[in-house]
Amino acid sequence: MPRSNLLAGLDILLIEDETMVSFLIEEMLEQLGAASVRHAARLDAGLALVAAKLPALAILDVNIGGETAFPIAEKLETSGIPFVFITGYGRDGVHGRWAAHEVLQKPLTVAEFEQGLRRVIGH
Repeated sequence: MPRSNLLAGLDILLIEDETMVSFLIEEMLEQLGAASVRHAARLDAGLALVAAKLPALAILDVNIGGETAFPIAEKLETSGIPFVFITGYGRDGVHGRWAAHEVLQKPLTVAEFEQGLRRVIGH
């Protein structure tokens, strides 16, 4: 049962290359009411998921298998899809044109995750 309806009915895209972290984030998204979570652990797979169907919201680990998720962020930004970066490096892991976007530092609690997502989707 969701602990929040923040993401009720939303299709979420999760880009995360660490399996256990991916499971934990997916569980948090479900606690926040997400209807579905599609995930990828590689850049090419993430780009394919975006091309197949735009999500309502995306969670992007910055470093995925030695590549960055910035090409996915570009596609999402162009399509007007909100997204949040999630990284173990915090703000230091996101620079340049992406520095103004929401960045959440792993590990994080469900409450911290919810607060960051609220800032991104404006609830």
